Amino acid sequence: MTLQAGAAILAGMKRSQTGSRFTSDAGILRLMDDLGSALSGSDKKYMLGGGNPALIPEVAAIWRTQMARMLDDTDRFDRVLGQYDTPQGRPRFLQAVAGMLNREYGWDLSPDNIAITNGSQSAFFMLFNLLAGPGVNGAPDQTVLFPLMPEYIGYRDQSIRSIDFTSFLPRIEQIDEHCHKYHIDFDALTVPDSTAAICVSRPTNPSGNVLTDTEVARLDRLAADHDVPLIIDNAYGTPFPDIIFSDVQPIWNRNIVLSMSLSKIGLPSLRTGILIAREEIVRAIGSMNAIMSLANGTVGQAITEELFESGEILRISRELVRPFYQRKSRHALEWTHRVFADRFPYSVHRSEGSLFLWIWFPELPGSTADLYERLKARNVVVVPGRYFCFGTHDQWEHTDRCIRVSYAMDNADVERGIERIAEEVERIWSAA
Repeated sequence: MTLQAGAAILAGMKRSQTGSRFTSDAGILRLMDDLGSALSGSDKKYMLGGGNPALIPEVAAIWRTQMARMLDDTDRFDRVLGQYDTPQGRPRFLQAVAGMLNREYGWDLSPDNIAITNGSQSAFFMLFNLLAGPGVNGAPDQTVLFPLMPEYIGYRDQSIRSIDFTSFLPRIEQIDEHCHKYHIDFDALTVPDSTAAICVSRPTNPSGNVLTDTEVARLDRLAADHDVPLIIDNAYGTPFPDIIFSDVQPIWNRNIVLSMSLSKIGLPSLRTGILIAREEIVRAIGSMNAIMSLANGTVGQAITEELFESGEILRISRELVRPFYQRKSRHALEWTHRVFADRFPYSVHRSEGSLFLWIWFPELPGSTADLYERLKARNVVVVPGRYFCFGTHDQWEHTDRCIRVSYAMDNADVERGIERIAEEVERIWSAA
């Protein structure tokens, strides 16, 4: 069923304000609907819009080996599939994650500092609604502050209300004619009294931007000074899956909520999010897990717990996952510059991590929402930039001139998709 058909059915249904909000035309819903629709039909599709990781053969072989070992151990297999774990997560897995991070980085973690969620998307739904919204006993409303737009499309509609985010626009460094980078504008950044948490992603989806260690340390101090947690979405970051191409250090302390995931290392369908936080936040997430879903899915934890115990998960990330995506990034960049050269103005954000190129057409007639529709008609799925800016009242024309392009697909598909992007942008220019 298409998004439009679903909306027509829902129009006649009685809904609460919350129900109406979560069945509206959200950016993440439109993206997933378009991706699903693109998979139907017989025409060749160029799926450059979603965040699905690539299938890396060497990594997939490891998952098959781990699954086979679990299948061969009848008692273990029966327990994994036939028993609930605690709402906080699988005890052995919690210990394995804590032990690995303590050995590698000297962090003082116990299993009480780790909560498992059914994917990081649901983790952020719980975090944002735990912290932001109407205050208790008549206290003022609370918000989550995003110090750097653009940010992940999936955050935009996570809060139960639509007014619980505050965000700031970046300082744009133009590195050369066809490359730029976003920086936090600390001169403009303020922390309102309503702030309940500061949130960033590293690397940032959609732009591939990586906050420097200095920027993160400065945000950490700012959060501590205002007695609010700093939430770092580390879904693509170090130490795993390590899809990060610059030299940065993992960071955690008791004022940081660090969100990780097994998705981008190659297990997206097992929906295993990992939150590292101080004990009271972990207990709150465990309580919300119990209410929302009783317990978490266990298979992802069970497949990988031995890899955390041995530290093998880090070798997989450093030696297999990161080099694979670095090669993909270089190839997509080189192809983009080759195909776009001398045809129209453009700039690509410096590719420092994640699975995406963030392409800016600074003088594009119209918006990339129009470009998005034109590309869909040619079986190319990208994501228009407007969905990645939220929480600000400023009209930021910049995002309406940007698109997010995934390079996780087969290189030939990425090449052909980029060629069609160039053709459509050129047509828009010619018609203007």
